[in-house]
Amino acid sequence: MRTTLLVLASLLPASLAHAEVTPLTLTAPTPYQVVQRSGYDPKQAHHNAPGGPQLGHADLVVTAASPVPEGATLEARTVLLDAAYGKPVDWTTLDAQAPRLRVPAGGWYRLELRHRRGNETIAAGSVEPVGVGEVFLIAGQSYSTNTNDEPLKVTEPQSRVVAFNNRTNTWQIANDPQPASDLSQRGSIWPPVGDALVPLLRCPVAFANAGYGGTSIAQWQPGTPLYTFLEQTGSKLGRFRAVTWQQGESDVILKTSLDQYQTGLRTLRSASAKTWGFEPTWLLAKSTLHPTVYDDKEHEGRIREALDQLSREPGFQPGPDTDHLGGENRGDANSARHFSPIGQRRAALLWTITFWTEIHRQSQK
Repeated sequence: MRTTLLVLASLLPASLAHAEVTPLTLTAPTPYQVVQRSGYDPKQAHHNAPGGPQLGHADLVVTAASPVPEGATLEARTVLLDAAYGKPVDWTTLDAQAPRLRVPAGGWYRLELRHRRGNETIAAGSVEPVGVGEVFLIAGQSYSTNTNDEPLKVTEPQSRVVAFNNRTNTWQIANDPQPASDLSQRGSIWPPVGDALVPLLRCPVAFANAGYGGTSIAQWQPGTPLYTFLEQTGSKLGRFRAVTWQQGESDVILKTSLDQYQTGLRTLRSASAKTWGFEPTWLLAKSTLHPTVYDDKEHEGRIREALDQLSREPGFQPGPDTDHLGGENRGDANSARHFSPIGQRRAALLWTITFWTEIHRQSQK
């Protein structure tokens, strides 16, 4: 009888004769995570470029909760989800001690991971969606957070506009309110920025918001809670394209001097770069207008000049001049006293232009 059973077992298909595949839980990347791309070549990014558009890539750190068993190999691949940008990556053997998979810019992808022993898969798991694209770290005060009149939602059909939550270490679709530092709960300017950029860049777009309303440059200095939150957020992102700085109103109220403001922003940039291990560009919006709170042209002009001078120094670049958005672009005394719904969308347009310009400036160095 035992001999008969062995003969019958040998005739079973290999998939039935083998033991069940053990589920793998991936710890990195996580759902909706976007990793900053490199290698984008604007000159070869057009549709008819030889070999296809050169949109860049990233080396994704790929880890699971279970270690690779002795004698087994670690393999990963990516699969394009519906209507995705990018190119799939076939099964690739990874270094179990430093597992990274090079993935073309694009998404959404499903990333699959498996342990193999010989020709047999002994454990497998996956995570989706994940992407390789553009990541921006947002800092500043209330106009950069959720203090504007209308809560906005992502309209990009595949929801490839996402936000990182530093408190929970999770990623989510970037519908308002953004997971900002100050926990404000109204509308932001960021969903329409991502909506506009995704089809132009052909990759997902991500934001991590460390902004906090009603804050001066002095409150962002190293050792303060705001600085710590910004520093931690940037460290968790790893790499990102730029820091956006939309701030200045509180320093108009405080009548901060030009030298004090510039020294504070230089210190903030220098200290954070040392922690992060690289020097991202700071994009400086001119953000001094707050018509329902004050009318102080002298000190508005002082902060504007400080920002204008800084934007010509290494490490800084000009952001949008959102002070152009007066009148109907601002809420009245019965509103949130920041951008009106039309103002939010116009500020988003100005930031879209800034991001597009900065990505191409960096890529052409």
